[in-house]
Amino acid sequence: MEEIKRVIFAAGSGTSRAPMAAAIMKQMTEGKDIDVLARGVVVLFPEPMNQKTEAVLISNGIAPDNFAAEQLTAADIVPGTLILTMDEAQRVKVIEEIEGASTYVGDEIEVVDPYGASLQTYGLCFEVLKKSIEKLLAKLETDDKGGAS
Repeated sequence: MEEIKRVIFAAGSGTSRAPMAAAIMKQMTEGKDIDVLARGVVVLFPEPMNQKTEAVLISNGIAPDNFAAEQLTAADIVPGTLILTMDEAQRVKVIEEIEGASTYVGDEIEVVDPYGASLQTYGLCFEVLKKSIEKLLAKLETDDKGGAS
């Protein structure tokens, strides 16, 4: 597998899980040469980050950047891009609709959409994403060192 230079988290409208995952990974990879983006699979217009997502990030010591949802496009894919979707339907949509994505899309993370749920549910989503991203980073580090896949 080629070296990962960009990770794109893609989900639904791109206002909850994707920016939460991207913010977590940006914090974990600070100082490393990796570009982390959040994109939506279906973005009709640039919406701000979900307020509960923002609150959970802040309560976990992550200052969200000035965020507006953006549609995932073929232009986002550069050599070394890994796209991670939050469920199987989104993964299939990305593969079918984004030219060149089929060889770059990773397995979905299987993160339940917290949209419309309680703040506690958003907090649980944060914990699931954090654990998944820790595993991803460990795997990428192992792969970079020539370890087993």
